Amino acid sequence: MPDLPLQCSVHLATLQADLDARIKSLGKSAPGIAQSRAIVEAALEDGDSHYGINTGFGALASKRISPTQVAELQRNLLISHACGVGEPVPRDITRLMLQLKIHALSQGYSGISEETFALLLRFAELDLLPYIPSRGSVGASGDLAPLAHLALPLIGEGEFWDQNGKPTPAAGVLAAAGLAPVQLQAKDGLALINGTQLMAAYGAYVLPKSRTLVKTADILAAMSLEALQGSIKPFDARIHAIRPHPGQQRVAGNIRILLVDSEILESHRHCGKVQDPYSLRCVPQVHGASRDALEHATKVLETEINAVTDNPLVFPDGDVISGGNFHGQPLALVLDFAAMALAELGSISERRSYLLLEGHDGLPKLLMQDTGVNSGFMIPQYAAAALVSENKVLCHPACVDSIPTSLGQEDHVSMGSISALKLLQVLHNVEHVLAVEMCTAAQALDYRAPRKPGRGVAIAHKTLRALLAHNEQDYQVRRDLDQCRDLIRAHALTDAVQAEMGALA
Repeated sequence: MPDLPLQCSVHLATLQADLDARIKSLGKSAPGIAQSRAIVEAALEDGDSHYGINTGFGALASKRISPTQVAELQRNLLISHACGVGEPVPRDITRLMLQLKIHALSQGYSGISEETFALLLRFAELDLLPYIPSRGSVGASGDLAPLAHLALPLIGEGEFWDQNGKPTPAAGVLAAAGLAPVQLQAKDGLALINGTQLMAAYGAYVLPKSRTLVKTADILAAMSLEALQGSIKPFDARIHAIRPHPGQQRVAGNIRILLVDSEILESHRHCGKVQDPYSLRCVPQVHGASRDALEHATKVLETEINAVTDNPLVFPDGDVISGGNFHGQPLALVLDFAAMALAELGSISERRSYLLLEGHDGLPKLLMQDTGVNSGFMIPQYAAAALVSENKVLCHPACVDSIPTSLGQEDHVSMGSISALKLLQVLHNVEHVLAVEMCTAAQALDYRAPRKPGRGVAIAHKTLRALLAHNEQDYQVRRDLDQCRDLIRAHALTDAVQAEMGALA
């Protein structure tokens, strides 16, 4: 297995490929699995009580379980905890959950049996993805309910996704693949369902996407700045050198690069305008703060996905120690933080879209010449405003809430699963908000011809106009908005700009 830690500061596809390579390198087991399993087996024979091995769980931790009931205990654990509800976890995120669970178990501190681990590996190798309801975790002993659904097919229960995107009983899928369910052994069930893999998988899905999204946001801000004949002075490197937040400096540098050789800038250099609105002038400070927040969240997530987060933990010296590594607070805090950071990118983008409609400096109001009979781009801004306001609700931090569970044994919980689910929705909302700015900024730039914008802006504008037409009459703008969202997800503008001008920060 590679020695380097997993990284989220890369494209999602790169993280996925790294996880695939690690799983393939394991063969049928991992070096630490047999050693930690032997320690669990020894613990069963030493006459002492060991949490989750020969005791009940949570509030039932003081209940000693007889040796003849150990296997039944683990099976009951999965069945009783698989009580998730709501919409399913998306398949791509489910795949990450499975891979991250395997990665954590493979480190050899969980004591899972080799037979159970081997079948979990086969799920990953065959891309057999369990159907997991997304709601039901409080992020305390980790993501108990979702991970129970992830593990149910190991015993022939629960469901997998089929090829048509529908849930289908696991027993039939296993039989078709030539696989047999396992009988769980001591500690197996607990090793499978303790952990933060739901939260971590959502973070590992969203945060790599966010690293490209912030560059797209910079490009769109530069397009709007040119269309609105804004000033480049607020992006002067000297301003940002004396408030040297890393994200702020990177954003200012990106805007300067994107505006190189701008004829539009030259045309109004001596216009006498003193200051632009904050949504233009403060792009480095706002975009930059979001970048720094996302960078912090990424570092925390990288620590988490390389960690062992179940309980109890089995150490090479023979100790079996019950602790709290399953508690989701580290992720709950930063996933809430990341949602706020993304939401602010959408918030300031919507303000720029609004400015583009107001008719500044020769632009037609609502970005069409014949308004009245035409509404122009009035209503796309409504859509952006609605999504920005929805994000304000979604950004109420889940991590500050706690409801005691397990008869008070789990008296402080993280609610990190709620942070994770909200984060994905905020990302999708922001993609749509940026799509509105993409449409409106491109339309506005058309009116600045024949003067050319900066080279980077021109490349982005040309890339967009190769797919979407200028419009002077009302049309079904949703189609353009959906296509712009798809361009954002494919980081098409960023790739086009960087291919000709070098990497943006």
